[in-house]
Amino acid sequence: MTTQRSILITGCSSGIGLCVAHGLQQRGWRVFASARQADDVARLLAAGLEALQLDVDDSLSIHAAVASVTARCGGRLDALFNNAGYGQPGAVEDIPREALRAQFETNLFGAWELTNAVLPLMRKQGAGRILFNSSVLGFAAMPFRGAYNASKFAMEGMADTLRLELAGSGIEVALIEPGPIISRFRANAAAQFHKYITATTSVHHQAYAAMQARLDKVGPAAPFTLPPEAVLQAVIHALESRRPRARYRVTTPTRVFAVAKRLLSTRLLDKLLLLSVRDERQR
Repeated sequence: MTTQRSILITGCSSGIGLCVAHGLQQRGWRVFASARQADDVARLLAAGLEALQLDVDDSLSIHAAVASVTARCGGRLDALFNNAGYGQPGAVEDIPREALRAQFETNLFGAWELTNAVLPLMRKQGAGRILFNSSVLGFAAMPFRGAYNASKFAMEGMADTLRLELAGSGIEVALIEPGPIISRFRANAAAQFHKYITATTSVHHQAYAAMQARLDKVGPAAPFTLPPEAVLQAVIHALESRRPRARYRVTTPTRVFAVAKRLLSTRLLDKLLLLSVRDERQR
């Protein structure tokens, strides 16, 4: 008889996190689906998931959640999926320090601290899988996404370093790099944009008008948008394969930009990225 494998997932209130939680539960995993808000935790529980509250911006919440999962699992945790995050739109020159700090708290610092909290468990058992939900914007920068680009570039650097430091430990590290996925990402980004950016007084006000229209658009705003099940398939491989890949590129844009970054000069890659943004504004 094999022991049921367990995983802790952050950011399960909707989108990728919710899809992955249900998908892994159906595959026999014991899933600890976490969310920041108490009402979201209640919804997860009502949906039949083993849920708990976890705010990655709060150190006390992180360590309380790890303690709860450890107690429920008898001191063993097989995997962690650092999925919680959001995008802060806006030009670099318009992003206040407060907004940048908030972006890094959620997208990077929380994942960093949570990973460090579960590593002693995984080292003790001599095995584990740690996944980070990055983005195509974790290796290909696009304008008006500077805060998000920076947080995901930093996440990729952290994951690459961690993978080297854990070599030979039995603990594997993988980056999931989605492109456009159906989720609440744009709606959440729109809220952050209105919170921190005064578009009318910015030199970028014309570009912002097009960006706001895209953020407010109902339905997919970019071609090649896939459902969150596409990410689920990547997560399954990263968790269950004997030799997981270091990076899982999900959606056509992610794969195209990965190849372009290897083959093109920086100048040509910049032109391609600017062209993709211009086409995005015209849709």
